[in-house]
Amino acid sequence: MCSKFIKILLCIVAGLLLSQSGAFAQVPGNDTLKITIQQAEEQFLKSNLQLIAQHYNIGIADAQVITAKLFPNPDFNISTGLYNPGTHKFFDQSSGQDEYAGGISQLFTTAGKRNKNIQLAKLGVTQAKYQFFDLLRTLKASLRNDFLTIYFQQQSVKVYDLEIRSLQQMLKAYKEQNAKGNVAEKDVLGIQSQLYSLQAELAGLVVSIDGSISQLQLLIRAKPGTYIEPEYNYDMDGKDILSTVPYQKLLDSAYSNRYDLRQAKLAIDYNDMNLKYQKALAMPDFNLSLGYDKRGSYIINYNSLGIEFNLPFFNRNQGGIKQAELTIDQGKVQLQGQQDQVENDISVNYLIASRYEKLSNSFDPQFKGDFTHLIQEVLKNYRTRNIGLIEFLYFYDSYKVNAVQLNNIHLNRVTALEQLNYVTGTPFFNQ
Repeated sequence: MCSKFIKILLCIVAGLLLSQSGAFAQVPGNDTLKITIQQAEEQFLKSNLQLIAQHYNIGIADAQVITAKLFPNPDFNISTGLYNPGTHKFFDQSSGQDEYAGGISQLFTTAGKRNKNIQLAKLGVTQAKYQFFDLLRTLKASLRNDFLTIYFQQQSVKVYDLEIRSLQQMLKAYKEQNAKGNVAEKDVLGIQSQLYSLQAELAGLVVSIDGSISQLQLLIRAKPGTYIEPEYNYDMDGKDILSTVPYQKLLDSAYSNRYDLRQAKLAIDYNDMNLKYQKALAMPDFNLSLGYDKRGSYIINYNSLGIEFNLPFFNRNQGGIKQAELTIDQGKVQLQGQQDQVENDISVNYLIASRYEKLSNSFDPQFKGDFTHLIQEVLKNYRTRNIGLIEFLYFYDSYKVNAVQLNNIHLNRVTALEQLNYVTGTPFFNQ
């Protein structure tokens, strides 16, 4: 009786584990989005609101150039008598009593202030562009990491899903046989303990996937509640990916293509121009004016030409000049720090990627192996009573651990390469 039960149970387990269409555990939802990494990037470029908002800053900076190019508007004034005490009239315009005056003036800037201000505004446009492309680099790296994390963690979920479903079937059958006295209670408890442990691990993994999916949804503006299933083909086994790009090329590319580094260099140019502008502000501007007064001067129909400017005895913009000089020195220090950061980022991430590549390539490709064959052998030995339930569950757990670890190694390898793409500002290792 017991032998027949075991054979039936083993057939059930084998059927579940050898099936290629297991019920993949996922978040409840009506929509599932299957998407490649290239499609995700295209959707991101078209729809990401953070990126679109940042792009407006370029237009805003362009508008500031237009403003800088504009000349000051001329000032115009006109006046007339309000009350004539001799005639006791308001706005008296009678013959011989009418009085009015007017004038026009224009501000002229000196020391090239206008041109220097235009140059500052143009540098501001370039800064806005660099900020946009640096944000693009950062968000794109986040998108690719989220995409890859979801993919490999979902592969691990499949492993848990198959094992949990098989153990649920086993537990149900063992409980029925325990009630009939054919199976010991310790076997039931052993299966139950293993099942609860797997379910707890799966719950933690699914929560992690949900977090990554939520971030990816925002990046590509997928509808809330959409479950994302990345489509990805991992084909790095046995390949020396890092050897295809020399280390010096990585470093040179970072110096050329890292927009945060370009921005740090541009900040020095901006500060240099700002110093020139601050020195120009020490030079006084002047107003040139033309005026006319009908009766209010020493002669009738008085015409005047005037010039006005301040005398720079006290305020020669000493504080602005000193601040600009210190900002230049600060910018040089920040640039050096940024360069050191770039070199350190590449060194550290290259080492990490190299280690994961060596680790991944050290595995025998057949080790990933044929789970079908493994389970067949385990079932065969369990059927012939060469192994007991404890050994049988051990093989289950061993397979789960190795499969999940292998997925994590693959994930760590591809994300390390993606991090090298990020720190170099160049998609050397895009898959």
